[in-house]
Amino acid sequence: MRIVLTGANGAVGQSILRYGARQAGEAITFVALVRSDRAAEEIKPVLEHPGSVFQVSYDDPKGLRAAFADASAVIHLAGILFETASSTYERAHLSTTHAVVEAAKQSAIKKIVVVSATGADEASSNGFWRTKGQAEAIVRSSGLPYTILRVPILLGAGTEGAAALKRNASQKKVKLIDGGRTLQQPLFVDDVARAALIACQPSVAKNRTLEFVGPVSLSEREMVERACRLLGREVRVSSVPKGLLRFVLTIRKLAGKRGFSVDALDVITADTRLDPVEASRELGFQLTGVDEMIKNSLGLSGD
Repeated sequence: MRIVLTGANGAVGQSILRYGARQAGEAITFVALVRSDRAAEEIKPVLEHPGSVFQVSYDDPKGLRAAFADASAVIHLAGILFETASSTYERAHLSTTHAVVEAAKQSAIKKIVVVSATGADEASSNGFWRTKGQAEAIVRSSGLPYTILRVPILLGAGTEGAAALKRNASQKKVKLIDGGRTLQQPLFVDDVARAALIACQPSVAKNRTLEFVGPVSLSEREMVERACRLLGREVRVSSVPKGLLRFVLTIRKLAGKRGFSVDALDVITADTRLDPVEASRELGFQLTGVDEMIKNSLGLSGD
């Protein structure tokens, strides 16, 4: 199977490349799509499995068609949480999805797998969730067989969630938004990799949108405290009021500044408490436990 992988230099993309390389007997060839020289160099050591790196712009239909040639599936990972002057939600979520769908339609693609986000809703007033929902709608209306995986915060090697957890667990005192009361349902990045590759099979979760979340829901504070216990440390948690932070971010937006925004704040402080059983049953494997995810994120796992 020849699989096109967008956003290949991100944490999920690299996990997919590593996981695919470990699948003995699986005839998988990856076409890893990146947009810069830096990303291309970053991905080459990870691309141990047979495959190639394509440096291509989503504004280049001809280049995309060349990358998609002879591929049977595409895993679309492109997306951002924090906007910049050159990368907005509309560009990162909608423009890339339009381009990928059009290239897929003009090739032999039999399945498109999209890694989306919990809370995605094209009617949302939140720019992140709205554009994620609109991107899903583009895929559903494409006429191509698809699987959409809505994922929460991710833990594991290279993820932003792991970096934040490790940073918080390494301090004696840590400030969390609203004291860390937000309920999170973290998912292991390697489970996302495994799920995305399984979903590339034409018959698996065909034309399904799955809430693909971790096995348990727990507060951010509890997750930090678990990490500290594993490190043999104690941490003192204090609170940053969400209302105050929202006010500051609103002023930043009025001043024309991008980056951490009210939209991003609402995403990272949204409670997640979803049933993990349906998606894991549909994809046919058991989810990694939260303590193992935390160990891996802290560099304590032997994996």
